[in-house]
Amino acid sequence: MTMASRVTTIGVNWGTMTTHLLRPENVINMMRDNGFQRLKLFEADERIMAALIGTDIEVMLAIPNYMLQQMSEDPAAATNWVDANVTSWLYSGGVNIKYVAVGNEPFLQTYNGSYLQVTLPALRNIQLALNHAKIGSRVKATVPFNADVYYSPDPNQIPSAGDFRPEVRDPTLEIIQFLHSNDAPFTVNIYPFLSLYSDENFPVDFAFFDGAKNPIKDGNLVYTNVFDANFDTLVWALNKAGYPDMKILVGEVGWPTDGDKNANIQNAKKFNQGLIQHVLSGKGTPARKGKIDVYLFSLIDENAKSIAPGSFERHWGIFEYDGKPKYELDLSGLKEDKALAPVEGVKYMLRRWCVLNPDASDLEELPDSINYACSLSDCTSLGYGSSCNHLSVEGNASYAFNMYYQVNNQKDWTCDFSGLAAITDQDPSDGDCEFPIMIASGHSLGIHGRLLDLLVQSDDVAPGAKKSNWQILRLVTVQVVHRWSIKSL
Repeated sequence: MTMASRVTTIGVNWGTMTTHLLRPENVINMMRDNGFQRLKLFEADERIMAALIGTDIEVMLAIPNYMLQQMSEDPAAATNWVDANVTSWLYSGGVNIKYVAVGNEPFLQTYNGSYLQVTLPALRNIQLALNHAKIGSRVKATVPFNADVYYSPDPNQIPSAGDFRPEVRDPTLEIIQFLHSNDAPFTVNIYPFLSLYSDENFPVDFAFFDGAKNPIKDGNLVYTNVFDANFDTLVWALNKAGYPDMKILVGEVGWPTDGDKNANIQNAKKFNQGLIQHVLSGKGTPARKGKIDVYLFSLIDENAKSIAPGSFERHWGIFEYDGKPKYELDLSGLKEDKALAPVEGVKYMLRRWCVLNPDASDLEELPDSINYACSLSDCTSLGYGSSCNHLSVEGNASYAFNMYYQVNNQKDWTCDFSGLAAITDQDPSDGDCEFPIMIASGHSLGIHGRLLDLLVQSDDVAPGAKKSNWQILRLVTVQVVHRWSIKSL
């Protein structure tokens, strides 16, 4: 039996915050080859929607947070959005749309209540528009919440103490009531990686699915991993609110492969494989048995996401920027090493790289040049604990120059830096540190266009990012320049 023929409840998120998009048709073919049955999108991209026509992939579409106020105030705007993005694709042989995600983590604490008053009205207007189009029984509107809308006030963090955070409890319960009355699921994003990232004393094995050494006992229930504990904290919060049978979707869950000391391929494979086996086993969690519907985060790396939450933000993909799988993953949950099929038909730019000019003698401007190159490209792999952290000063410069050169489509003028850089046809990759060549196929735009726009888009891609644009851009470069300064003393 081929992987494509296996029925699975495993879904995947596909974000497109990248400077160079793979051809949607090729990505959809890859998904079908690997047996992904469900897809969550952060916007209704026409090219992706067109590529989905005629497939059986179940789709969740999203309405970005910046549109919530308009959708809440103007029912006509909600109707127009549904007409353009749902009903126009939802026909026999068209796109299999199942859910509309109204916003993305709109009650996140770092938004300071910006969307508390508009989310429910927007949700209501979207569902009414779906009902008016006579597809409301087929397509359900939901709201993907961050797991910070609930918590356990117990000192030992036991799930049975779970409740909704006081400052958002009332609006959250109003949304839950609406969802329940409409037979729609509660959608939540759970990130065990962030538990480990934010607390150096967090038990590592408890972040995965083999935490028997550090279990949490909650009455007769025993928790051996943080995913179950987090999920059941929500279950108990829903129970207390009077919704014990509420369906739960895990809208985002995954593990990054770079950008932090705990973000690597080994950990990502371990977590995602353990997660898949766990949710497909039917054992469920201690407080709720049965299979769990999850959407892995994410399908492909996004080199233009904001790094305000951390450098790992650009490395959540199961697949590299060019559609190559990073590791083996058995989506059937049978615990077999299965090679994932890559995206086919990918075309690359010429095999050439931009590196530090070996003949350069005056290096006074090198730190500023590295800083500039990194601020307008992606140098997150140079950070502490990351895949390129071992490079020399010269290697840091070459990596920064090459990333700037590649995202600018290998334009000759982007490999100069006042004579500090030079073009080479010799691959400068070093061990696990890959110096990429950008893809040529698909949608490509220069860095001064798409990347700057994407990096500074506000709430939908940068939770907690209340910094200026340049503060965000410079986050990853400070350490690189600091390392150069130290080594040059």
